[in-house]
Amino acid sequence: MNHRKVRDVMSDAVVRIQAGTPFKEIAHLLLEYDITAVPVVDTEDRPVGVVSEADLLHKMWGRQEGDSGDPEPSSRPTKAWAVDAAGLMTSPPLCAEEEWSVVDAARVMARHGVKRLLVVGADGRLTGVVSRSDLLRVFVREDQAIRTEIVEDVLVRSLGEPPSAVQVTVSHGFVVLTGRLSSGAAPVKLLELCREVDGVVEVEFRPVPDDSDGSVAV
Repeated sequence: MNHRKVRDVMSDAVVRIQAGTPFKEIAHLLLEYDITAVPVVDTEDRPVGVVSEADLLHKMWGRQEGDSGDPEPSSRPTKAWAVDAAGLMTSPPLCAEEEWSVVDAARVMARHGVKRLLVVGADGRLTGVVSRSDLLRVFVREDQAIRTEIVEDVLVRSLGEPPSAVQVTVSHGFVVLTGRLSSGAAPVKLLELCREVDGVVEVEFRPVPDDSDGSVAV
């Protein structure tokens, strides 16, 4: 199935900075735009890192617990001494490509435990940011749109079934399938394809009696 792409859900209005951006300017930008992190780009607008609130806060809690006075530089995190984005940023940044599916993006976020990914185009330049909340948009998809995709793409195109072979009802993303497959396809395949449709929360079987005409009960 064709999942929605990252470019369909990303935010393309992205505040960005360069490596030489000073500490205080970064703090002002985070507060002004109410964001928790900002990408760092090179002169060609390609991402080279990310500076987050946590990176800035090294200035406050970088001192080792229990120390009194100013500790030696070696006893504090390197970022506690940084004065610009180059010293503060985490590099290299995690990036998604515009053409990734939302499933690919969600998988990378989960694997790395991050809340957002920078998005780059085919030329490697920054084009947006995609967050967890952006990915959740697929679950507010209209039920009718989900039903249409299941009937047209799953039943007809993928399985070669007539639209009337299986009754499809969708309520709040919950899909109920009632009927039999005449093509000989395994019912489990139908369920797998339905679960891959964006916006589907779960799928339920409701088989009908087999009238011994050779069809396969769902």
